[in-house]
Amino acid sequence: MSHSRYSDSSSSTPRSKNSGDKRRNSSANGRTHSSTHRRKTTNTKPRVTAEERKVIAFNKPYDALSQFTDGDGRKTLADFIPVKNVYPAGRLDRDSEGLLLLTNDGILQAKLTQPSSKSPKTYWVQVDGAPTETDLDKLRQGVELNDGMTLPAKVELMAEPDIWQRTPPVRFRANIPTTWLAITIVEGRNRQVRRMTANIGFPTLRLIRYSTGDVTLDDLQPGEWKEIQLKI
Repeated sequence: MSHSRYSDSSSSTPRSKNSGDKRRNSSANGRTHSSTHRRKTTNTKPRVTAEERKVIAFNKPYDALSQFTDGDGRKTLADFIPVKNVYPAGRLDRDSEGLLLLTNDGILQAKLTQPSSKSPKTYWVQVDGAPTETDLDKLRQGVELNDGMTLPAKVELMAEPDIWQRTPPVRFRANIPTTWLAITIVEGRNRQVRRMTANIGFPTLRLIRYSTGDVTLDDLQPGEWKEIQLKI
């Protein structure tokens, strides 16, 4: 195209007034056809039927990544889950534990992860220190983080749960008590719960996701998974 443009500029033959318009129209038509073709191709991708849908509940251990591959030799989902073509709906940080849902249904995956779904997630959180109800009321009302105010959270004091020992164990400070909280949020910001408890002066020592929507950890142990039925 660049060669044709330069030839026209040096030619003694007058260029047609409408030639540029024709080329532009032709180019535009080509783009429109191409775009339409791409949209059709995208829209004709096969969708997972209710019978084909797979949903897996997994208890992610501490120090495992919420992905199937890693170039640094760290533990991934592939070390625990042999099922093909399932992908995590959301994520858990490497230093967090508990419930992670996986599915082969992209639409379901989006519904579980998009902010507008407002799917409640409950975490069992061990914090450093002994927060009072006044401290916890701040979380219930919403706190200001560096990425904005959080939505009000449901927060309750809870007894220490009867669960597995973490490997490695949590490091405690001598003569400083720890407290377990059940915190339910409907957002999914990066390390949100940890930042919330730090904001009120009680850093998180251990974080376990107990439930997502109506799905709970149940009796799954770290590294264990099971296929479940999920209506959504």
